Parts: sequence; C-alpha cells; structure tokens
Amino acid sequence: MSTPSPSGAPLASGLNLAQQEAVNYMHGPCLVLAGAGSGKTRVITHKIGRLIQAGLKPEQIAAITFTNKAAAEMRERAKSLIGKSARGVLICTFHALGVRMLRQDGGVLGLKPQFSILDSDDVTSILKDAGGSTDAATARQWQWAISAWKNNGLNAEQAEAQAANDEERTLARIMARYEERLTAYQSVDFDDLIGLPLKLLRDHAEVREKWQAALGHVLVDEYQDTNATQYEVLKLLVGERGRFTAVGDDDQSIYGWRGATLDNLKRLPVDYPALKVVKLEQNYRSTSAILRAANNVIGPNPKLYPKTLFSELGEGEPVRVLDCDGEEHEADRVVARIQSLRAGGELQAVGSQYKDWKDFSVLYRANHQARVFEKAFRRAQIPYKVSGGQSFFDRAEIKDLCGWLRLLTNNDDDPAFMRAVTTPKRGIGHTTLQALGTFASQYKLSLFESLFSNSLGTVLPAKAVGSLHEFGRFLNELEYRARHTVGAEDARVFLTDWLKDIDYERHLYDAEDSETVAAARWSNVMDFCDWMAQRCGGQIEDAAGTTLEKERKSMLEVIQTIALLSTISEREGEQDVVTLSTLHAAKGLEWPHVMLIGCVEGLLPFKLDEENELGSNAESIAQRLQEERRLMYVGITRAQRTLAVSWLKRRKKGRETIAGTPSRFIAEMGLDKTTVKEDPREKIRALRAEFAKRAADSAAAQALAEAKTGH
Repeated sequence: MSTPSPSGAPLASGLNLAQQEAVNYMHGPCLVLAGAGSGKTRVITHKIGRLIQAGLKPEQIAAITFTNKAAAEMRERAKSLIGKSARGVLICTFHALGVRMLRQDGGVLGLKPQFSILDSDDVTSILKDAGGSTDAATARQWQWAISAWKNNGLNAEQAEAQAANDEERTLARIMARYEERLTAYQSVDFDDLIGLPLKLLRDHAEVREKWQAALGHVLVDEYQDTNATQYEVLKLLVGERGRFTAVGDDDQSIYGWRGATLDNLKRLPVDYPALKVVKLEQNYRSTSAILRAANNVIGPNPKLYPKTLFSELGEGEPVRVLDCDGEEHEADRVVARIQSLRAGGELQAVGSQYKDWKDFSVLYRANHQARVFEKAFRRAQIPYKVSGGQSFFDRAEIKDLCGWLRLLTNNDDDPAFMRAVTTPKRGIGHTTLQALGTFASQYKLSLFESLFSNSLGTVLPAKAVGSLHEFGRFLNELEYRARHTVGAEDARVFLTDWLKDIDYERHLYDAEDSETVAAARWSNVMDFCDWMAQRCGGQIEDAAGTTLEKERKSMLEVIQTIALLSTISEREGEQDVVTLSTLHAAKGLEWPHVMLIGCVEGLLPFKLDEENELGSNAESIAQRLQEERRLMYVGITRAQRTLAVSWLKRRKKGRETIAGTPSRFIAEMGLDKTTVKEDPREKIRALRAEFAKRAADSAAAQALAEAKTGH
C-alpha cells in the first residue's frame, strides 16, 4: 500500500515501472542509471518518501548532490511530496555534509567549530605567500595541482614521496607550507571539506560508528561526478551494510578535468557484489528526433551499462544543421532563428506556449564564444544573460570589505577576523597567527577576544602582542565610529576614511600584475561603498537624479544586514531572457529551443590535434575524445522541442582566421538528410518580425509626438 502525499495521491503514482523498481528497492546497494531527462529527481524524492514509509526516521536519511541549487530543488520537491517530514531529511551538497561533520567532530583533528572556509582568492593569496611568489597565475597553477593531489587523497608528505621530478618536489614543499598556514589560521579550503571528513571517518572509529549509526540510507545524486575521495567517504558512511542509492549517468560524465572519475561506477559492482542496477531509459524532456541524434552521438563511446533513451513525445521538428561563414554570420543566423521561432508560422510542432525569451538558449564549448552573440543580441534588442557569471558579492575585493564589516558587528566571527587581519597585510605573520589560534583554542576564546587576554604575552613576544593590540584598538575605534555614523553623507566619509586608513587601494594595485584589472577592482569597491552609503538614508539621489528622503540609519545598523546581501543576486533566475551558457554550466538544465554553436574541430571536440602534437599518449587522447563526446551529448539533451547545431567555414584562432572543419560529432548525429544551407522560412519570418517591430516603434513615436503637440 502506498503512503499518500500531502495532495492525497499515492507516493508511487506517476512513476513508470523502472522508476518504481528503483524506488521500492531499499535493503541494499542500488545503482540507478538515469538517462538525460528520465526523472531522476522524482525517483530520489519518491524514494525518500518510501524509506520513511518503511520505518526510517527522516533524520536517518541523507540525500547528497553537487550544487546548492540542486539541493534546494530536491528539498522543495520532497516537501511537496511528503510534507513536513521532509524537513528532517539531510539534503545537501557533499561539501555541506563535510562542513557539518567537521563542525561536529573536527575537534579530534584540532579544528575549532568556528573554523574558516577559504575561497579560491584566499587560497591564491596564501599560496603566493607560501611559495614566495607575487604572480597570481603561478599561484593558481599550484592551486590546481594541490587540489588534484588532495582529490586523490594525498597530503604534502605523500605528494613529495611520489613526486616524479624536482618541480613536483618543490610544489609538494610549497603544499606543506600552505598546510601549515591553514592550521595556523584555523581554516580549510574547498578540497578539505571532502578530504578531512575522509580522515575523520577512516582514522577515528568512534566518529565513523557515530555517523554510520545516524544514517540509515544515503542517496547520491549525479554519482558519475564523484571523485576518488568522495567515493571513499561514501563507503565509510554506509559501511558494510551498503544501504545507499547512487543515481547517475555514465554518458553525462563531463568533469574529468576536476577529478570526477568513471572508475567509481566500475568499482561499485566489485565492492558491492549484491548491487542492484536499474536503468531509466524513458525520456520525458525531448522529442524523438532530438533523442535519436543524442543516441547516435554517444553510440561510439564504450559502455559500462548500455542503454538507449526513448520518448513518447512524438517525432517533433528535425534537428537543423547550419553552416556559417564565420562567427558574426553564425550570430546573425541564431538571431534570425530566435525571431523566426517567436514569430510562429509553419513550425506547428513547436507550439505557441514556447515563445518567451527564457525558452531559448545558446550553448557553446568555451566562454569566449559568447562575446559575438552578446553584440548581436544587443543590436537586435534581444534580452539575455550569460549563465555562470560571477556575482558582485563573490568578488574578492567585496569579500574583503564584508569581512572587515562583519567583524565590527560580531567580534566572534573568526573567519572575518582572519580576512581582516591579513588583508591588507599589516606585519602580523602566520607564525603569530598560529600561536594566537592555538591560544584561542586552548582557552576557548574567539581570536578577537584573545587579543586582549592578560596571558597572551606568555605565548607571544612583546612586538607581536603590540601589533595585535594595535589591530584590536583600530577595530574598536572603527566600531565606535560606525555606531555614530548616521546618514548617507556621513557614511561616505566613514567608508572613505576607513579605506585610506587600511590603504586598501594600494593593496589592490600591489596584488595585481595588470593596472587595468586593479582599477576595475577599485571601481567595484567604490560602487559597493556608494551602495552601502545610500542604505544609510537621509537625502539621496535615485538613478534619475531625483532627490529622495529616506529613513536615516547608522552605519552599524546597515552593516548588520550584510549577510543578506548575497541573496540579491539569487533572484536573477526568474528573468525573461535568452540564456548564453557553456555546455558545462548547462548540465542539469533544459530549454524548449537550444542552439548549439561553434561545432568545429578544435572547439568541440576541444584541441585534440594539439594534444597529439604535444605527445599525449593514444589512451589519454581517446579518453579526452570520449569526454568531449559526452559533452556534445549533454548539449543535445538540453533541448526539449527544437535543436539547431551550427559550424563555421572560417573561424578565429587568436589573431588569425583559419578554415573550419565540421565537428566529427555532427556526422555522428546522422542528420545528412536534414542539413540545411539556409532556411528561407527563417529569413522571411525574421524580416517580417523586424518590419513589424519598426512599424510599431514608428507608430509609438508618432503617437507620442501627437500627444505632445495636442493634435
């Protein structure tokens, strides 16, 4: 008997037979091979409900995914299906689970519960210091190499032991100094949020037994994206009972460059001989024409578990292949196609409900391909967004300022303390901070509280204590000034004086090799300060220059809301705009109309010929080709109703223009009969749309003129 959902429908309603099989298998390890658009989130949420029906408490279930957005969607879907019970289920990313484990049990590794999580910019800065370099690009290369070592479970000592040459040995020593600094700062990086939980579970039996007892079933979404360390964490979480459900698709494994490995799929039946494998092959997203192209493209790849997607949505429009003279012509053709589809006409299968701007996307292999489309869309007055763009509040310079301001309102915010005390540098080194961190842990104080402890002089020399006292006094004075700064004008003075006092502008120019980049970052700082000042109220000007009177607030009151600022950028998803996105960023998304552009050799697949010239072995090149083919497959399966694929007869490569060769994947799609040189219907409908727009603009202008003259 099925447990009803809040709406009264049984939990199993709306599931096909394969989905029901996956949901109802609960007593051992289960691998669900979920093809693109096959309803994997539905399976996961229904299985959560089925596990609760079978007697597990919500708190005993963990559902782990890879992005906060996916976790939020899963949480909402579970809530609508099973109601209040969903609140108790642990639905989070791998990294959020790692944070939870380290906050609870990181003490056995020497971590305080308020440890700081460093972002990429923090890591680059610390590595520059640890490696004695001022070059940010070099530090980022070190960061990627160290990240790869950490993802493979290696610490600095192990990395040095297996180093293949002097360069790797030197980097392993830099990694050792980097790890020392993380310990000193009571901080972890993004990779540590997986590596340290693994260490917790592997080396501390009491912690491992606690978590295994707490979790009765673990569900993992996007399993094909897991790396070697994440697989080991999963194994130790579920123990020998192996009560887990891994949901993934080997055909959508496109993150090999960041450590994801298909070996994790191969290892499952070896490590868990009783593994139950369920294939989800019915696609609920795309037409048969689109799925046929997708199946044909992925066909040449070796299969761990063969499957073929099918759809009951009908044949649909044929997939179009557009040959273009160059990038500008390609952009013009995409604009014409969008205008044509919005105009309707002969494409009856498209349906009139798919004409909003948000129903269209343009997908590409590399970020630089977006530029020419941005220009073409602006000319045609087509609204758009570039997916994956950096949020204003994610910029390093804004994080720096927010760290300082957070510390004014909460002196116990150790991560903010670490950011403020080291940015800009003020003669307080990592040795001093290490001793301060140890002292704070010993006496269970925040770092700021420790500054003024009478016992601090017993662990630090007088000069270091003096520097710390000076920093503490400066913060106390800043907090007093912020409390008594009211209104926009005074706020601007406060912020300007503060930035001068810490010499932040010089810090930005010293940190960047390019003055242009430094100037852009300083401009962001000015924008942020202006925005903060306006929130303090009083007489301010709006965007049109009109003077407004707003409620006056103190600087400290405004700073106390700073944690809410980042939510501003999260509302952009509801905009009615065309999406420009890389294929990697598009994974997991879908649109009625997709245009997959730049499908030429050297872009998709990406530079395999150059790898050949550099002497990469045949096996490595074959694996890269397979991943590029999976990337093409992901792009094709984003489309619901129509798909157009374009290639360039000539394309830009650096400052040169070279001949373009159609991607081998176009031939693999099997679309010879539907290839079109130019679709006259698109041109005619685009022209009609343009003429209609001009006529409407002209009529509006005439009406406005008549209104002004009174005729």
